[in-house]
Amino acid sequence: MSKEIKVVELFAGVGGFRLGLDGYSNPKYPDFEMKPAGNFHTVWANNWEPDGRPTKQFAWRCYEKRFGEGSCVNEDIAVVVEQIKNGERELPEFDMLVGGFPCQDYSVAKPASLASGIEGKKGVLWWSINAILEMRHPKYVLLENVDRLLKSPTAQRGRDFAIILSCLYRLGYSVEWHVVNAADYGMPQRRRRVYIYAEHDAPKWDLENQLFHVGVEARAFPIEPDERFGAERFSVSKDPYRSTKEFGIGDKISRFKEAGVMQNGKVLTRRVKPIYNGPQRTLGEFLVPIEQVPEEFFITGDNLKSWEYLKGGKHEKRTASNGHEYVYSEGPIAFPDPLDKPSRTILTGEGGRGASRTKHVVMQNGRLRRLVPDELDQLQRFPKGWTDDGMTDGHRAFCMGNALVTEIPHRIGKVIAEDNDSKR
Repeated sequence: MSKEIKVVELFAGVGGFRLGLDGYSNPKYPDFEMKPAGNFHTVWANNWEPDGRPTKQFAWRCYEKRFGEGSCVNEDIAVVVEQIKNGERELPEFDMLVGGFPCQDYSVAKPASLASGIEGKKGVLWWSINAILEMRHPKYVLLENVDRLLKSPTAQRGRDFAIILSCLYRLGYSVEWHVVNAADYGMPQRRRRVYIYAEHDAPKWDLENQLFHVGVEARAFPIEPDERFGAERFSVSKDPYRSTKEFGIGDKISRFKEAGVMQNGKVLTRRVKPIYNGPQRTLGEFLVPIEQVPEEFFITGDNLKSWEYLKGGKHEKRTASNGHEYVYSEGPIAFPDPLDKPSRTILTGEGGRGASRTKHVVMQNGRLRRLVPDELDQLQRFPKGWTDDGMTDGHRAFCMGNALVTEIPHRIGKVIAEDNDSKR
């Protein structure tokens, strides 16, 4: 039997990482059956929506319904981490930390000695990840974020990601990252997210070979260099405070490209192109039969004019609140969305009846309609009906807009599990 990898899932939402890695098998929900990526076992999870009101915790309630009562801690992770540090709460032993953490300002507020740790801005969730890594040093880390992370903030391009790399370098991790557009690898949604894989105490890497051939992410999602652009090679500091103060000063564009590797502070990063020759899934494949669509999802009458205006191109004079006149321009977007291509990115605002530029609209049997939540679930590669647990249409859409495409951690997990078994 393969070696078990125990997982801690942070910012768990409705369980995208857990589904992708552990799979799903529950006699109560046979339609939700999903294959595991390997012998992964999630032993602890956390999800908490700020301000803590019970009405905001609908994602956590869905997680608990699917994975069982007590499967996910619904408390502020910063408070939980302090309790673990102080010995007031136990965290199980684990081998891998995963999570889709928010893109925030990760700057370090003040210098501190390496012996006593570092102090980041209060409320910034990266520092909760960092604190757990400091305490436990799990072998594997897999994180997901928007690709904007690689180039933020505007005034110091790439600084935030450099801070994260500094933290990981300081703790003994080697790192790979890859911006994956799910549709580039056959999935039914155009969704670009950066996946960050880190391994503690990794053997010495040949950086180029790691980036394009033998790395975990290179094998899960093959790439080749975009020869129109050269490679970037540079170093990051082991001190996050130094990265806060120095990295990206004067840079008009970020030095971090779509894919890269870092070991012992040495960075190689390149613009890349995906390598994929398999089948392509499309939006049309995941539409439910029209008789299953509630009437409120159809677009009719005067409401149609609002949709046509918002989806259409614009070049019109507008007046700002201070009286300044300007011309507002934007191009049209497809209306309705084509069914023979992957969908656009699922956003948190897909729910609700109101007209919107960003919501998906499809034509089915001659009628225009919004996507129903069961379709959103499937476009994120969750089982159909995963979020159907009493949530509103808007809450279900919010959960999927915040989720990840489960097939991505599944493919990365398969490579991690194979490597883990080969090290036995």
